[in-house]
Amino acid sequence: MRLIAATLALLCLLLPATAAPKFPALTGRVVDDANVLSAATKADLNTKLAALEQKTSRQLVVVTIPSLGGYEISDYSYQLGRAWGIGQKSLNNGILFIVAPTEHKTRIEVGYGLEPIVTDALSSVIIQSRVLPSFRMGDFNAGVVAGTDALIEQLSLETSVAEKRAAAAAEQRPQGDSGGGGLLGFLIVLFIFFMIARVFGGWGLLPFLLMGGGGSGPGGGWSDGGGW
Repeated sequence: MRLIAATLALLCLLLPATAAPKFPALTGRVVDDANVLSAATKADLNTKLAALEQKTSRQLVVVTIPSLGGYEISDYSYQLGRAWGIGQKSLNNGILFIVAPTEHKTRIEVGYGLEPIVTDALSSVIIQSRVLPSFRMGDFNAGVVAGTDALIEQLSLETSVAEKRAAAAAEQRPQGDSGGGGLLGFLIVLFIFFMIARVFGGWGLLPFLLMGGGGSGPGGGWSDGGGW
């Protein structure tokens, strides 16, 4: 996943885009730009997220957006995380829980500093078991609250306990859910590499494509997302 993430990020920088993604303003810990959450839900979430940040210094922001603007949710959330700068820069301890109701997509985007405790596998389990059941019934309030509560619970644990829980989540992950790895991931990277090589007329970018993921701030990690 790191290689795919780094390659996609590089591709976004190198290839011209028809339009830059449009991001809502960061107005608080809950940004309901899609207008799917009730006032009571937003107030409750704000209280919980403020308490989490005060207790742990970790920042979790919940955001709903009316449209991804043609972008994949992984790309959009990565760029949004970097644009907003969630979390402390020195610790990379920010997380975005993003919901795009129109496209039926949701994702947990994790900063590098929190990757050991909010892994791809744990993110997938939270989304599949806590979030999507409510979303599929049209209840965005319940799904967002359940997903946020699960993340707050994990982020509030002592590090060693949280890491053990994250490791155990790999066993709960649905069979075959590998987060986009394996042969499919290799083919995606290979396809993107040939696109870049064709545009720039050479193979000089190969060393960069073989590097692992890097960077700072939220969006460095590529947690699993889900559709419904």
